[in-house]
Amino acid sequence: MALLEVNDVSVRFGGLVALDALNFGIEPDHICALIGPNGAGKTTMFNVISRLYLPTGGKVTFAGHDLLAMPPHRIAQAGVARTFQNLALVPGLSVVENVMIGAHTEARGGFTASMLRLPPVRSEEKRLRAEAMSLLDRLGLTAHAERPCAGLPYGTLKRIEIARAMASGPRLLMLDEPAAGLTHGEVDELGELIRQLRIDYDLTVLLIEHHMSMVMSISDYVVVLDVGRKISEGTPQEVRNDPNVIAAYLGTTAGEN
Repeated sequence: MALLEVNDVSVRFGGLVALDALNFGIEPDHICALIGPNGAGKTTMFNVISRLYLPTGGKVTFAGHDLLAMPPHRIAQAGVARTFQNLALVPGLSVVENVMIGAHTEARGGFTASMLRLPPVRSEEKRLRAEAMSLLDRLGLTAHAERPCAGLPYGTLKRIEIARAMASGPRLLMLDEPAAGLTHGEVDELGELIRQLRIDYDLTVLLIEHHMSMVMSISDYVVVLDVGRKISEGTPQEVRNDPNVIAAYLGTTAGEN
């Protein structure tokens, strides 16, 4: 049974059709990539799943629950976390503080206790900091923990954003162009990191990415979009050999970026 199921999802902005009756599913513990050119509807689909957009029609089910029936602030609690195409870190906060922000759905202290800095809140902050430091260690970021995010290398900031998304303890991790702006060496390292995080944290991953070499090397399943419509899906090998995909997106060599 698929962990995430997208059924006939459509999104329209006035006369613009961003998604047109899109269907696909992701099996537990799989890495699924959404590929296609800019404007294909990939980030729109992410925004529907994370409840930033309400679709014109269709249904999105996660672990048997209707995501579209949940208020947006409950999505992270349900086990869905995401990164953004444009970095959304707080530059003036330290790296560990940025990661702790991602764990806000797991925090157990109430508003009054937080305002008064009562002992339960201090204990909770200590726990969240320890968990954030564990994530930073896993992503090779411990040396930057107390530094502000401002001024850190772009590749480092990308990893920090992944750590922040993972701080909520998700079952589904959605990564929106995590390799954008990275060097070829950094892209290779990121691909290996995503594969290892999937294993270490029992994650299912939904990935938007334009680096085809990484997509084809780490994905279990690939869904190809074109102007809001699905034109192909299957294993990387199946998609790589689909004439429609080759003509529309990949050229003659699927591994080229």
